[in-house]
Amino acid sequence: MSVDSVRVAVGIATDQARRPANEDALLAEDGVYVVADGMGGHEAGDVASRTAVETLRVLSRGVPDLARARTVLRAAHARLRALPAADQLRRPGTTATGVVLSEHDGTPCWLVLNVGDSRTYRMAGGVLEQVTQDHSEVAELVARGAVPPQDAATYPRRNVVTRALGGGSETVEPDVFWLPVSPGDRMLVCSDGLTDEVPDARIEAELKAEPDPQAAADRLVAAALAAGGSDNVTVLVVDATLASRA
Repeated sequence: MSVDSVRVAVGIATDQARRPANEDALLAEDGVYVVADGMGGHEAGDVASRTAVETLRVLSRGVPDLARARTVLRAAHARLRALPAADQLRRPGTTATGVVLSEHDGTPCWLVLNVGDSRTYRMAGGVLEQVTQDHSEVAELVARGAVPPQDAATYPRRNVVTRALGGGSETVEPDVFWLPVSPGDRMLVCSDGLTDEVPDARIEAELKAEPDPQAAADRLVAAALAAGGSDNVTVLVVDATLASRA
């Protein structure tokens, strides 16, 4: 079964919330579904996120694999490092996370990519699972047992990322891996403007409540705004179905 057997339906929603500008950027076309959350001040963050998603657009060509995804992410990092910076301590940077519809060993797969603390989830069988790992100070402390998981949401440095495209680090080590496409997969790609405001249990409930991906994306953004809307929030909902064999 090839990637051509997969049909997708996509919902897109974003809001600047209580911020002066929207530094999030997204790409949802030609099999590439990515969200980037810019950092470094609103002009720099906006440029960084847009530069990242435009660089990742090339993953729509051909049948990308893990090595190509790493190469493209590192090219995005290099492009962002080359952007002018008014303040050397706050160089333009961005998170990037999402999925690319591809194929591995003849099986349709999501090529999952991630740098930073934006997140990609999968809902299958009505159960929501975070498939990416946050590259953040608090996530690393939780993994080491230094911060209890229940305290992560109130940890004072919870928004400090340890990996980003651009920013202060000369190199970047992106996470890239395969996830086989399953019938009925619902992928959620989002910036932390959603996950900082809405707990996973509520996200799961909203995704279950609305079968239409656009309506589901709208509901999630509305939930983040109702919960406080302190940051830009961007949501992609990608539903996958497998065409039946003749």
